[in-house]
Amino acid sequence: MERTIHIDDDYMTLKEIKDQFSNYFPHLKIEFFEHPHRTGEGSMEQSKIDEAFRLRDIRKEGLMETFAIHGNLKTQTLESKFSDLYGVNIQVYKKRGNTWIQTTSTDNWTLSQQEKSTEEIK
Repeated sequence: MERTIHIDDDYMTLKEIKDQFSNYFPHLKIEFFEHPHRTGEGSMEQSKIDEAFRLRDIRKEGLMETFAIHGNLKTQTLESKFSDLYGVNIQVYKKRGNTWIQTTSTDNWTLSQQEKSTEEIK
């Protein structure tokens, strides 16, 4: 069965979004940032946004639009969707041992591929 997360509530906290994401993809996580990053580059840790904020508190674009996150979605598409729909900058991380690394060199992979690659490293 395909994993799907629906971002459909402007009152969701960033922590709720992050937790839902990590429940579906236990070896991946997302973080929210004040500033965008370029393709192939990472985000600066000091610009991370506190997860207590609600999506509506940081959203800079238009009205709340719903979209679904699923395993066949490319990492770069997920990051772009948050930016395009909400004006919010996110970065996907994957777990390598006990360390979280940004997926800068594998942003063209799907979320399922990212998850599978971390499972194989154990």
